[in-house]
Amino acid sequence: MSQVQDLLKPPPPLPVRPLKLPTASETLLSNGLVVMVVEDQRLPLVSYRLALKTGDAHDPPELPGLMDMLTGLLTEGTQSRTSREIADEVARLGATLQAGANSDYTTVAASSLSTFSENILELMADVALKPVFPQNEVELTKQNTKESLKQQRAQPSFLASETVARVMFGQHPYSVTAPTPESIDATTRDRLVEFHRSMFVANNAVFLVAGDVQKTSILQQIDALFAKWQPGVVAGDHFPNPPPRTSRAAYIVDRPGSAQTNIVIANTAITRTSPDYFPMLVLHTILGANASSRLFMNLREEKGYTYGAYSSLDARRTAGTFRATAEVRTPVTGDSLKEFFYELNRIRNEPVSEKEIADAKSYLTGVFPLRLETQEGLIDQLVQIKMFGLPHNYLEIYRNRIQAVTIEEIQDVAQKYVRPEETAVVIVGDGAELKDQVKPYAEEIEFYNTAGKRKKQPTGESNSPAAAAAFAGSWSLQIETPLGQSIPATLTLFHTKHGLSGKVTSEMGDGELKSATFDDASFAGKIAFDIAGHAMEAQIGGAVANEQMEGSISLQNAPALPFTGSRNS
Repeated sequence: MSQVQDLLKPPPPLPVRPLKLPTASETLLSNGLVVMVVEDQRLPLVSYRLALKTGDAHDPPELPGLMDMLTGLLTEGTQSRTSREIADEVARLGATLQAGANSDYTTVAASSLSTFSENILELMADVALKPVFPQNEVELTKQNTKESLKQQRAQPSFLASETVARVMFGQHPYSVTAPTPESIDATTRDRLVEFHRSMFVANNAVFLVAGDVQKTSILQQIDALFAKWQPGVVAGDHFPNPPPRTSRAAYIVDRPGSAQTNIVIANTAITRTSPDYFPMLVLHTILGANASSRLFMNLREEKGYTYGAYSSLDARRTAGTFRATAEVRTPVTGDSLKEFFYELNRIRNEPVSEKEIADAKSYLTGVFPLRLETQEGLIDQLVQIKMFGLPHNYLEIYRNRIQAVTIEEIQDVAQKYVRPEETAVVIVGDGAELKDQVKPYAEEIEFYNTAGKRKKQPTGESNSPAAAAAFAGSWSLQIETPLGQSIPATLTLFHTKHGLSGKVTSEMGDGELKSATFDDASFAGKIAFDIAGHAMEAQIGGAVANEQMEGSISLQNAPALPFTGSRNS
């Protein structure tokens, strides 16, 4: 019998293998540009990163999204190449070239076979240092950004992230997650040129190379291409502190008729360089990092409330949050909150088990080398080291720091940063269905519409003629598709003793609006569609202000499609 039991036991983990990393060398050019080179001849490939310690958080307050638009336009034309010529050259080389930004830093990234390393490096320098932001490309990007914003606002996950950022970060620029239509309209080519000139300065940047290169040769090439790049005034991180939280509050983004609820429970937490980072990382792994963590096992495996429940450690350069998240069925929102707070209190008040901490350490130390197996993975880790100011030997000491975390340290950071009574509880869903479920878990509740504007508490009433007057009539709508196309439709609404009724006519097909609920600002209902002879059901929800309507329509098993419209005279 004992032999059978021994066979059923999983084998012990293998001993940790030494981590063999290529040596990185660092050189400071005369203009202040730092160059880091990692020679790695295992494969005939090379990866480049130009990283600047300036990100979305450094956008002008009146122009959120400016850095994102700027990076998107870098490859759309330079002093010597058109957008088409850049794309053709990248394709001819079989290379990659792209740029992007997050809240803390900006990168221009390129990779290619080492045979074409000089070609892609020259092209990379051209788009980074000599973009011209052609007017036609600026206008096209502005239009595309507006369409993308409409698509985002139809997604509950975006609405949840937007609200969490606003609530948790206050006046800190991390509170901004997307541009506004007004900021997009206000962005001009001149502002882009000016912003590029002020932010893209040599002494604010690090150039990283990893791959099949020779250090001396690549330094000469980089110096030749970037020597004339001028230093400048570095913007720095002079931001207001996030607001302190002293009580629990709920923030409900009302999406009438929504069948699901997006839940985010957030606490103020740590920066990326905090000495508590590694204990928090292990805590996060135990609580909600993966499908074997506590939140997942409770809310999905035991209760069946959701497909997945997780935590996230959002540690940035100047501020951070710790979050617990899930998408649940609307009727079990309150029950899900109960389980979330049970788990948050448990990890705060009870020491984790020896098995849990051992499993978490094994997972973290096992996954870490996989991130460094490719040149792209290695160079992206080096970017983070330089952008966040981490120790130069961070990669070498990572696994030892994980293994050194103790149960006592986990409980200590849980007491510091997992504070259920000071959380922001952000919920996106049907406000009328959620308000009573949320009341036991929040001292105060604020309601918002999907545009992020404060609104009255939804009543869910469907028998008020006065409220119905805001919706009744004929509306011309434009339904936006993921491909950027607009589908015209007409929505006709009228009030009956059972609520709102009506019909929809469109190129997709015609449908009948079944009885819908509404309050003085928004409505929600179901549409029975006949599309090419097939019966389909869709959910529709919208809000009305000043004879204008905004909302979304969701066909079966398809993403929500946003729409805008106006009342027909």
